[in-house]
Amino acid sequence: MIRVVLPHHLRTLAKVGDEVQVDLNGNATVKSLLDALESKYPMLRGTIRDHGTLKRRPLVRFFACGEDISHESQDTPLPEAIVNGNEPFFVMGAIAGG
Repeated sequence: MIRVVLPHHLRTLAKVGDEVQVDLNGNATVKSLLDALESKYPMLRGTIRDHGTLKRRPLVRFFACGEDISHESQDTPLPEAIVNGNEPFFVMGAIAGG
């Protein structure tokens, strides 16, 4: 079971608490995690990744074990601490402005 922490506006949209859990069948990658998340919470489709290209939205960031992995390939394996549930995977909205 992988733990995922979503930003407030996506928690509100999905009507969930601070953290959600998803099961992965097979490889534990960012892509498989996001596929499972969007399958379990279809209202999140298009909010984290673009509908057509499935690329990460520009103002969304992914963090695993304190590291920003937003620019890594979506096929990169997730760290063991994420896979075994010791650490959550964070989806965060980027802070922009001046």
